[in-house]
Amino acid sequence: MKTITETKKVIVETKSGKVQGYRSKNLEIFKGIPYAAPPIGALRFSPPASREPWKDVLDATKFGPYAMQGFNALEILFGKIPIQESEADCLTLNIWTPDTDDAKRPVMVWIHGGAFTMGSGADLIYDGSALAHRGNVVVVTINYRLGALGFLYIPGVTANAGLLDQIAALEWIKNNIEAFGGDPNNITIFGESAGGMSVTTLLAMPAAKGLFQHTISQSGAIRPTILAGKNSSETLMKKLRIEADDIDALREVPAKKIVKIQNRITLKGGAASLLAFSPKIDGNTLPKHPLEAVRAGSASEVDLLIGSNQDEMKLFSALDPSMRKIDTDGLYKLLKTMMGSVGLDEKKVRQLINTYQETRETPRDVMDAIGTDFAFRVPAIRVAEAHHLHQPKTYNYLFTWSSPMFKGGLGACHAVEIAFVFGTYKIPRIDTFVGKGDAVKVLSEKVMDTWIAFARTGNPNHDGIPDWPPYDVEKRATMLIGSEFKVVEALYENERAVWDGIF
Repeated sequence: MKTITETKKVIVETKSGKVQGYRSKNLEIFKGIPYAAPPIGALRFSPPASREPWKDVLDATKFGPYAMQGFNALEILFGKIPIQESEADCLTLNIWTPDTDDAKRPVMVWIHGGAFTMGSGADLIYDGSALAHRGNVVVVTINYRLGALGFLYIPGVTANAGLLDQIAALEWIKNNIEAFGGDPNNITIFGESAGGMSVTTLLAMPAAKGLFQHTISQSGAIRPTILAGKNSSETLMKKLRIEADDIDALREVPAKKIVKIQNRITLKGGAASLLAFSPKIDGNTLPKHPLEAVRAGSASEVDLLIGSNQDEMKLFSALDPSMRKIDTDGLYKLLKTMMGSVGLDEKKVRQLINTYQETRETPRDVMDAIGTDFAFRVPAIRVAEAHHLHQPKTYNYLFTWSSPMFKGGLGACHAVEIAFVFGTYKIPRIDTFVGKGDAVKVLSEKVMDTWIAFARTGNPNHDGIPDWPPYDVEKRATMLIGSEFKVVEALYENERAVWDGIF
């Protein structure tokens, strides 16, 4: 039920209390709605708790605070919103809806990326206006606890608190979204990078079952090293000079101090430490490896659209000066270190290099391609392979549009697809990253229409693209998304096959 008290002001009654948003052009927008109690005091490192309903009308016209995070590399590309960080008030969500009526529109819930240590549902690139308006859908973005505050993994502390936050947000959405013109029984979760990894991990979490019907994972499938990270949590405790079992003392440490030490661990440990604080298999919240769970049918009732970008690693190598002059010996040494996490011997590392050298000219090109497949493309394929065993509505894509930055040197790098999904390609700085002109507009409209079609029915097909068949291990149909949409079977098959037996 809504009451328009005056022009542009909109009040909606939720089960938590009344919230006041505003009308902007063709949408009604609500920002900073709390979905759980402040995760402080005894609730730090604990599962999210229900928030007591508020009595007065809650002002939902401004974004809530970011989760504590310190350094945010995403701001380099996408710009910064002048929003404060807060441990107490970070568990909020934002809603864009065409109308707060009883139309029961499809709901699309975005889980932001940022290596589980940075980012927010309020980041400029995730503005839900264009997507909600174009598709007549309800778009929701959420915040969740990050870094050590969300993913500490030591005895006595609830593992995966950040993922439990996401589940709490989904529960709130399911219980309240009808008041915002959404359908509680037609919810899609979608996310990129750590957000995509969250999506595929939620498929394996018992507490998430029934909270969504469709899933889209962009450049963030379940990685083979998801178990890694306990040592990082122990390192954090040692640097804080707190005994591993003294949780009460840990809850007394200022959040800024925890984040400061966390950032030292993640920033100084190289690529291997980027996911030092991330989902862990604890036998409780996450009973088994998500890929194993999906293979066993944990997500058989959920539709899946999953994929990656053609040149994911070029974004990271462009920021690494050591990659500019890497030679063959350096390539081998770097790969040997990278592949140590999956137990590769020298012979297998050489086999990887030889396979990719057949179609790559320089050691850096080989490194970028292997890194892309190791961290993104092959993990996405593994999830698609597992999911299609139980659910035919499984679709795979490869995004091929190249960023114009660095004279095109980034290629179709990590995160380049996000602005096309949200239609936020005109925002300053973001336009520099993705490009300008009619071709950008046309591609964004097709991508939005495809994601919207999937959110509506669990099938991405619509009149604007070629027929997109489901993924299976016989044909391995993959939609190339770039200057054109094109289905290819057995894409880069030699390079895909070389990973068989590795993970």
